[in-house]
Amino acid sequence: MARAKAKKSSVRLRLKRGDTVRVMSGKHRGAEGEVLQVMHDTQRVLVKNVNIIKKAQKPTQENPRGGFKEQEAAVHASNVRIVDPTTGVPTRVRSGLNAEGRKVRISVKSGAVLDE
Repeated sequence: MARAKAKKSSVRLRLKRGDTVRVMSGKHRGAEGEVLQVMHDTQRVLVKNVNIIKKAQKPTQENPRGGFKEQEAAVHASNVRIVDPTTGVPTRVRSGLNAEGRKVRISVKSGAVLDE
């Protein structure tokens, strides 16, 4: 049976590739890492060195024995928070305008601008 196509999400994720995030709940609570990929349709993020799984590899001509490969698996975006660059504490993010009138992401706790 074919996999159901994911619906377009109406929730706006305020995460970007390269952000430092901390896992707030779940099996990997407290772990920090860099966002490698944001999947907007499923509301999931791939975080470096968090939620490592082992994936079986079939034997190929290059690797005749096969084996296992470790890789990151996605974490739901609701389980992570962006780490404030000035204080190092996880924070919520809001949108605002900078001096030039450009839309930027702003830390709720410290008021620091996350986008340069």
